[in-house]
Amino acid sequence: MMPGSPEPALSIGTSGWLAAGAGLLRRPSPNHDERPDEEAPYLLVIHNISLPPGVFQGNAIIDFFQNRLDIDAHPWFDHIRDLRVSAHFLIRRDGEIVQFVPTTLRAWHAGISSFEGRERCNDFSIGIELEGTDTQTFTDAQYTRLAALTATLQARHPIRAVRGHEHIAPGRKTDPGPGFDWDRFAKTLRPETDHP
Repeated sequence: MMPGSPEPALSIGTSGWLAAGAGLLRRPSPNHDERPDEEAPYLLVIHNISLPPGVFQGNAIIDFFQNRLDIDAHPWFDHIRDLRVSAHFLIRRDGEIVQFVPTTLRAWHAGISSFEGRERCNDFSIGIELEGTDTQTFTDAQYTRLAALTATLQARHPIRAVRGHEHIAPGRKTDPGPGFDWDRFAKTLRPETDHP
């Protein structure tokens, strides 16, 4: 996407998949299941990920969420050898959006978690991973695409709150961390959207 060019419109069909478009990839993950009672998601959870940590190139994140990661490709990967996880979306450093799980299904991104006294946040949330680390700043392209994706999700689902993984799993998780600018992101949200 060229600087200054308008953000392409995003849309989500009844299937929960983003409609095809520029800068969008669909890479289905087997790591998902049905939401309890087909509950509509009302919480958006922001994460960060890089594999190995601090490396922003290659397809290790995609391979990881598809259970195809070559564990022998890097010594650090042994730490995640037995994990089976996913998120609904990944926003890469250049703003490309990768979708792994339809928003109508439950991705495995939050783990042990709680929001407003309710546990198992995967049941009622959508997870977005930003390619990055806790302490490094995220890119302009990521904030632009995150704002567009959030607006699209709110048009399709009753999303009323946004939290970081650190907020729903305090003491266990630290992402998206101090490198994420909540004030900047909050300016792009609907006024009624609850956020940190």
